[in-house]
Amino acid sequence: MPSTDLTPAPGGPDVGAPAPAEAVAPLMRGIAVLRRLTEAGGTSSLSGLERTTGLARSTVDRIAATLERMGYVRLDGRDAVLAPRLMELGNAYLSALRLPRLLDARADALADELDESVSLAVADRDGIRFIHQATRRRAMSLSFRIGDLLPAERTAPGPLFATEWDEEDWARWRERRAADPEDRGFPALPPAERPTADKEFEERTRETGERGWALDDQLIEPGLVALSMPVRDHGSGRIACVVSVVSHTSRHTADSLRETLLPRLRETVRAMEGDLRAGLREAPAVPPAAPSGLAVWTGASKQELGREFVESLARGLTVLTSFGEGRAELTLTEVARATGLARATARRALITLEHLGYVTSRGRTFALTPRVLGLGFPPLSRTTLPQIAAPHLAELAGRLHDSASLAVLAGDEIQYTARVATSRIMSANITIGTRLPAYATSLGRVMLADLSPAERPTPTVPALTPRTITDPSPLTAVLDRVRQDGYALVDEELEEGLRSIAVPVRDRTGTVVAAVNVAMHSSRRTPQQCVAEALPELRATVDAIEADLRVAGRFTRVPAS
Repeated sequence: MPSTDLTPAPGGPDVGAPAPAEAVAPLMRGIAVLRRLTEAGGTSSLSGLERTTGLARSTVDRIAATLERMGYVRLDGRDAVLAPRLMELGNAYLSALRLPRLLDARADALADELDESVSLAVADRDGIRFIHQATRRRAMSLSFRIGDLLPAERTAPGPLFATEWDEEDWARWRERRAADPEDRGFPALPPAERPTADKEFEERTRETGERGWALDDQLIEPGLVALSMPVRDHGSGRIACVVSVVSHTSRHTADSLRETLLPRLRETVRAMEGDLRAGLREAPAVPPAAPSGLAVWTGASKQELGREFVESLARGLTVLTSFGEGRAELTLTEVARATGLARATARRALITLEHLGYVTSRGRTFALTPRVLGLGFPPLSRTTLPQIAAPHLAELAGRLHDSASLAVLAGDEIQYTARVATSRIMSANITIGTRLPAYATSLGRVMLADLSPAERPTPTVPALTPRTITDPSPLTAVLDRVRQDGYALVDEELEEGLRSIAVPVRDRTGTVVAAVNVAMHSSRRTPQQCVAEALPELRATVDAIEADLRVAGRFTRVPAS
């Protein structure tokens, strides 16, 4: 039977406890929908959400409409799909934590050196949650994602964190184990075929405390082995995070993993602890940002959407984004100031979020917990640029009634990675994966223009049409003009009758990583009309793609293809 999901997430504080009287029920219901969407891999039908949350269909529809308005969900027919902007919630936690920014370069370097997957994890009550993954591309490779939650007893980091548990923590762990012996509350894992005995984990924890490292010998599933060590905070001596090297029994047994890699792992941990000491000393406190205009935006949204917009849900989720780097702990007043909410509204949201396990309080201050990563981050952390671009390309093609494409540079060619074609009798016959000469395409020219002259491949352009520019000197002049204008228009140089206009797509660093174009028959628009009509729409589309890319790429790598 589905539950009316108004209790904390699995493993959260006081599971099954009644909600406080001041809790915001619409916020709880909205978070329940986000959790179920996350567990479903990022996509679910609205009727499926009705079934898995136990909420009324009208309630699910209102929540979905609100999340769509916030940019957190995209409605595709009868399906709700998590959108990259939702990652700003997890980004707020990771920014406040600061560990990924301070330590991920060391983890990546270790993964490259050992040619094994390396992960960073933090404690999430009686579980562990990943905050960074440096994986290897193999047929047998690690499939865990940033934000995935695993039970402590089935991992290598788990007994390390358990060395710091008190009696209340152990009691909570035993209660969870009794209620869910097959670990079905952890969707990132297959159900436990042979649940370990409590005493077995307790003994592992004792041994781990004595030797300072831990092994996972196929506890999660057959073939997976891992070696873990803690990275400790210099001031408190407590575990800040755990770094793990993960392999497969086709490459290492648990014992050979320890014998071969433990010395190198120790070196990395010592370096990480040094980075942590230096980084935390340099961390300035950043006052909460100026009011975000949330009250005005929610008011306007309410006026436009009416009862379909759940104002208290939007306000409650925005409270999570008031935290960040230099703002790891905030008072109620600071949260209210950062969001522009009334203190009473911010207080009720914080009470609700604390009940659900997404916020913790200490004295007068509040902080985010790792559980925030469970709101969409795992499925979205594997998002690619073509997936980000696809809905925006569809909207662009729908507005202009012309084909829209995304491509990346591959040497002296472009490769199409996403495309939305129009249903015209006459249209360009291009599919995903198609390669074309970069110098003769608008997509290629905007990407080549971002390179220095020394970085540009030598043009070897055949005369594809009478208009094709093939001489290196004029081509260089064209690229210089494209770089200055910020767009490229190619008029019948690739194929007679084909006209296209493109703009570059830039990542968080400002580097061009791809390009988007609109292509059409030359009878559709003159070159001047392309610039006047298509270019503004094209730029607006790329702005939207880049906004999603900035959010998605803050703590994860977004593959360009």
